[in-house]
Amino acid sequence: MKLSKIGEFGLIRRFSPPFLKGLPPGIVGIGDDCAVLPWKKDAHLLVTTDMLIEDIHFLRTRISPRDLGAKSLAVNLSDIAAMGGTPRSAFLSVGLPGGSRVEWIDEFFRGIKALAQAEKVRLLGGDTTGSPGPLVINIGLLGEVHPARVKYRSGAKSGDVISVTGFLGDSGGGLRVLLENRPLDRDEKHLVRRHHRPRAHLAEGAWLAAKSDVAAMMDVSDGIDSDLQRIMERSRCGASIDLEKLPLSEPLQRAAKKYGWNIHEVAAAGGEDYCLLVMVRPLRFEKIAAAYERKFRRPLSRIGVITGEKEGLKYKFKGKPLKLMRHGFDHFG
Repeated sequence: MKLSKIGEFGLIRRFSPPFLKGLPPGIVGIGDDCAVLPWKKDAHLLVTTDMLIEDIHFLRTRISPRDLGAKSLAVNLSDIAAMGGTPRSAFLSVGLPGGSRVEWIDEFFRGIKALAQAEKVRLLGGDTTGSPGPLVINIGLLGEVHPARVKYRSGAKSGDVISVTGFLGDSGGGLRVLLENRPLDRDEKHLVRRHHRPRAHLAEGAWLAAKSDVAAMMDVSDGIDSDLQRIMERSRCGASIDLEKLPLSEPLQRAAKKYGWNIHEVAAAGGEDYCLLVMVRPLRFEKIAAAYERKFRRPLSRIGVITGEKEGLKYKFKGKPLKLMRHGFDHFG
């Protein structure tokens, strides 16, 4: 059987069960944005790691080394945000091709340093090695969160409102601009910028985590089409998405119209937006959303509802069922 038959998440389901058995009380392992370890009376330790590989996660010829350094850290910060935590310490491992220029590497580390300083994260160690092929970057990140505020993927229940903390599809649109060699006019530059310099929603995640009626969270890394299925799997539920309610930026709308993109597929399956996917108890959503908008001056956008487990993931457009031809990112699918 080929790996492509089961895909990335089928692989995880295949190897993870033995590693989840017999964990000490309080430890949460494979299956969430971070592992969670009891640490202090008022804090759990969060641990996450993400790998970026040239020509899979980034096009080295199209991204500046400084942007790549920042993005490498940002994708890990986003995992901490999804658990409602605060990042603390980072560890970097990097496989560098022998022909890499020192000046390029200097800029790469400047990108990491600038974001690390802004988020009060310390780079404490890691590993450097040569690579015979592509550039490989892996960052491990430690964070902390109050035990009462940890948000897991498993907390969703039927009836919960599905919402997101930012625009969907900008990063996917930016990737399309690069792959299709579109001219870098104003809108295209905006989309590429969103692809190259994602922002982890740390403040938003911490604020939402303090709300007991926020049931579950994760970050949007592979697109909501894929990420929602992780929520569904862990919470044993289904989901219904209203495509007309997906928050779309004006630059993405204009670019999609110009190039004939299916904007709903870009928004649902594009990935790497790194906003937060948030499930909220239905009776409290309006109050939490209003407070969120006052706090952050942008909406907590309602995009759908959690349904029963047997209903799966369904899309509607203005009340009518609709199927997407493209789906969220899967490394092996």
